[in-house]
Amino acid sequence: MAGSTKKGKEGLKKELSFVQLFIIGVVAAVGTGALFSPLGMTAVAGPGSVLSWIIGALFYTSIALTYIELSRVHPEAGGPSRYSLYTHGRFTNMINAFADLIWYIFIPPIEALAVVEGIDYFWPVLLNSSGFPTLLGAILGVIILLLFIPFNYFGVRRFGKSTFWIGLAKIVLYLLVAFGLIIVFFSAKNFYAYKGSFAPFGFAGIFTAIPLAMFAFGSIRVLPDYSEETKETKRNSFMWKAIILTVIGQTLLYLLFDIAFVGGINWSSTGITSLGITAGSWANLSKVVGNPFIFLAGNQNAVWLIVLAAAVGIIGPFVTGYIYLGGGSRILFAMGRSKIVSSAMKTISKTYSVPYWSIIVFAVVGAIVAFISAPVPSIYSLLTDAVVAGYIGFAVNPVAMIVSRRQGTTKKGMLGAAGQVIAPIAFIAASLIIFWSGWPSVPYSVLILAVAVVAFSLISRVKQHITNSLWYIVYILFLLFMTYIGSAGALNTIPFIASSGIVAFVSVVLFYPWGIMSGLKQPYERKDITMIEGINA
Repeated sequence: MAGSTKKGKEGLKKELSFVQLFIIGVVAAVGTGALFSPLGMTAVAGPGSVLSWIIGALFYTSIALTYIELSRVHPEAGGPSRYSLYTHGRFTNMINAFADLIWYIFIPPIEALAVVEGIDYFWPVLLNSSGFPTLLGAILGVIILLLFIPFNYFGVRRFGKSTFWIGLAKIVLYLLVAFGLIIVFFSAKNFYAYKGSFAPFGFAGIFTAIPLAMFAFGSIRVLPDYSEETKETKRNSFMWKAIILTVIGQTLLYLLFDIAFVGGINWSSTGITSLGITAGSWANLSKVVGNPFIFLAGNQNAVWLIVLAAAVGIIGPFVTGYIYLGGGSRILFAMGRSKIVSSAMKTISKTYSVPYWSIIVFAVVGAIVAFISAPVPSIYSLLTDAVVAGYIGFAVNPVAMIVSRRQGTTKKGMLGAAGQVIAPIAFIAASLIIFWSGWPSVPYSVLILAVAVVAFSLISRVKQHITNSLWYIVYILFLLFMTYIGSAGALNTIPFIASSGIVAFVSVVLFYPWGIMSGLKQPYERKDITMIEGINA
């Protein structure tokens, strides 16, 4: 094991360039979400899924802007899991950090198992008839996840360079598949000629599909996690450019893939009819098992496209998986700094300048999650549902940004006066994304979050600033309740538009100002970090 130091300038190094950061953001996004979200979104929204992507992009842009301002003030590894520490204290931060960690810890297993699905096309013993990994598939998933470690262990410079070149190759493959479907098999009438036309399920379907888009857009928060390791300084700030361009880049790619999927459906093909799917029966597309782009290519009998789609189904999730493992290890590292988990998590390799214990522990836990969940359909579903916890983590940042301004840390901030408008919009967006995730995704994620917070509050004795966290706790319970009674919930007692309006109104009128008023008057002291370049910590 490499020697280590825990903090200081001998620790993490600023070695990521702007171009590398941008590629990391885009290729992290274009993984399982780009491949599988178009199918899930089209099944609930029909061709209107195109609008779901656009609305989702607008929602996430508002959230991304809060990351821009906060990452400028706190350019730390795993920064999004630290911002609330300075504005609301330790207990809020612990809830926020675990929400982020749950998001991260489940994504590498999801991506590793997506790689298994891609390999299954060439070696069809890895998935069962229902599309879930067999025991052999689960073992291979574990091996793939452990292969993510070397890409992160040998230094952030090598990570940046390898991701740049592999990422470019990945994007080229994705573009070839999408344009291949559009150029050769695109049918414009799929967007208007069937029952319900463009939006067969109305606005309810379009909005319900947005959380599936947010799973894909979530990669933007990987960039602030590497703030401490980017070459930018106060005089040369490019984090905001990387974040904005990443949102634009991934939006264009997602729209391209969604259009390719909807337009590439051949309703009369043997593969479609064998599933009992008739022309225009969008909801029945949920019967499609496995990578939908391999399925479409197979229906068109295009061998060259099948090979490309299969390659994308393997390479794409693999790259996304190892990037998320790196980002997630920075969250664990940040939690070590915040004294939520063992201080060993903030140990940095002297040789490679990475938080090596965080990387190893994060990968091992992910491998265990992949193994125990893959062969069991109920647990496998829980795996994908639990990432909703990450959306709960989103909600803190708009509030933290305004509190930080009130503390005098950011003054007007990078966003200027516009930040006062952007913050409540971002808070509404985060609230609706959580609510639209529906039942049982929200209770699953809240349950896991609650267990983690209670356990570690006892283990780490984190009890400070509980009163400052009450707004956040009640806010989560409110969303859980609304998910239960609302249109996306178990009872379905309130229509979609009405329940969404209630969530948006109560969130911005009650919880947003309550969260701001609950902020600390002075920033929580950063005693756990020494001098980071350009920042008096």
